[in-house]
Amino acid sequence: MIEAGIQHPLTVAGAHLTPDRSGALYWAAERMLIVADLHLEKGSAYAVRGQMLPPYDTQTTLGRLEDAAKRLNPLHIVLLGDTFHDKKAESRLAPDARMRLERLIAAAHRWTWILGNHDPAPPQNMGGAVAEEIRVGPLVLRHEPRERPVAGEIAGHLHPAATVTVKGRSIRRRCFATDGERLVMPAFGAYAGGLDVFDPALRELFARRFHAWMLGDDKVHAISSTRLARR
Repeated sequence: MIEAGIQHPLTVAGAHLTPDRSGALYWAAERMLIVADLHLEKGSAYAVRGQMLPPYDTQTTLGRLEDAAKRLNPLHIVLLGDTFHDKKAESRLAPDARMRLERLIAAAHRWTWILGNHDPAPPQNMGGAVAEEIRVGPLVLRHEPRERPVAGEIAGHLHPAATVTVKGRSIRRRCFATDGERLVMPAFGAYAGGLDVFDPALRELFARRFHAWMLGDDKVHAISSTRLARR
C-alpha cells in the first residue's frame, strides 16, 4: 500500500523511483532520498544586495526536508548541488537553522553533498561525503544534466516547472521532468523558482515525448507533454 500523498513509481533506466509531493525523489530499492537545489539562504543573499525578501526560506525548506525524511525514512540522503545559494550562505545560517540541518545529517546513515555551480566547495564541519557525482546501479546522480543523452541520469540545476489548463484555468507547478531515460528534479528550495519545461534548455534533453510529474498539494500528478500548455 502506498502512503497517502506519495505517487506510484516512475521508471528511469529501469530503476523504480517515487516522486514525492515535497519535490524529493525516493528510491525504495536503495532507501535513498534525493533532493536538488535547496538554495539555502537565498533570501539573505538578496538582503545583502538591498532587496528585502521575507527571511523564512531556509526554515521553510528545511521543514519540508525534515517532513520528507520522517515520512520516507531513508538510509541515504543525496543533495544534488546548489544546496546553498552562494559561497557565504553557510556563514549566514541562523544557529537554529544550522542545528536543524546538523540533526538531519546526524540522523541519516549516509549523507552525500553533490557540488553545484552555486556551492562548488563543500560545507565546513557538517559531516557527510562530498562528490561531483555518484553512480548507483543504473543511475548517475549529478548537479547539471549533460547536453548529450545520458541513460540513467538524475540531475537538478534547471528547476523545471510545467503548466496545464484545467477547466479553463491555467495551473503552473514545479515538476519532475522525465522521458524514462533521464530525469531532471524540481528545485526543492522555497525561493528557487522554475524554468518552463518547453524552454530549449530543458526540452532538448528529452525524447520527443516526456512526462511532467507536477507537484500537487497532496500528491504528484503525471502529465504527458502532449497535454501541457506552452508559455
